[in-house]
Amino acid sequence: MTSDAIVVGAGVIGLTSAITLAERGVRVAVWSRDPAGDTTSAVAGGLWWPYRAEPEEKVGAWSLRTLGVLTELAARPEETGVRMVEGTLAGTGPEDLGPWAAEVPGLRPARREELPEGWDHGLRARVPLVDMVTYLDYLRRRLEAAGGTVERRAVAGLDEAAGAAPLVVNCTGLGARDLVPDAGVHPVQGQLVIVEDPGLDEWFVAADPGSADTVYLLPQPYGVILGGTAREGVWDLTPDPATAEAIVARCARVRPGLADARVIGHRVGLRPARSRVRLEAETAPGGRLVHNYGHGGAGVTVSWGCAEEAAGLLVSSG
Repeated sequence: MTSDAIVVGAGVIGLTSAITLAERGVRVAVWSRDPAGDTTSAVAGGLWWPYRAEPEEKVGAWSLRTLGVLTELAARPEETGVRMVEGTLAGTGPEDLGPWAAEVPGLRPARREELPEGWDHGLRARVPLVDMVTYLDYLRRRLEAAGGTVERRAVAGLDEAAGAAPLVVNCTGLGARDLVPDAGVHPVQGQLVIVEDPGLDEWFVAADPGSADTVYLLPQPYGVILGGTAREGVWDLTPDPATAEAIVARCARVRPGLADARVIGHRVGLRPARSRVRLEAETAPGGRLVHNYGHGGAGVTVSWGCAEEAAGLLVSSG
């Protein structure tokens, strides 16, 4: 065996898990059917915020740990793709959040004049906003600098990885539905529209957890990401023109200048949802297997906290 550990999956969860192990001296190889640029992570909006993931108490702790790491990485935005950006979460008050909110620096209720027409309350915060293409490239370089490798390799089962290394981390997202198998993993389809930036310097989100339609505006270096949808159980990756038109219209009610912004791209991703994140260890043939999947729309937000817990489960028991 040339590796101590195999991480299956090269999205943000897999790469972060691999880095955490490699930087602790573990020889790590990442196996992935798809390159990082083709994973669900690559089409994520990239805003740090605990979103549609359970259990709440664990997600809060994982999110705060990740907030600390991303805040440090934001000191080098051109290298990492991470920036600290002010913004508004409309329709949500402090009472709607868990205890984690008290630990977010500067999080406060929005003043009435800070809210667009149609919302009477909300929150203001300065949090990480991640350009995912740049960030995934940074994670891969950081992994390779720590001695890890990434290999394009589709696996038929986790026992294949267990036969190649004594330690395995399953970060397969939706793939866990077949590989584990775990029928509790299901897609939540998200469609986005990317437009030229008419001069936005803040993000805006209004997301009802019970609604299939959301509103968010995320200014990135290459344009503004407009969203979106959260459609349970939908597997289709084809952008729907009517949905795209509705997304732009919803966002233009928040920032009218977006109505005439040139559309430069469409994206559809499938969030790997589960009733609760699965982060636990079990015995595998010849070693140890840790599952780290089911993060829904919060993968970026919980990534470092989950990676550190996964590494602890693996190394302490391996």
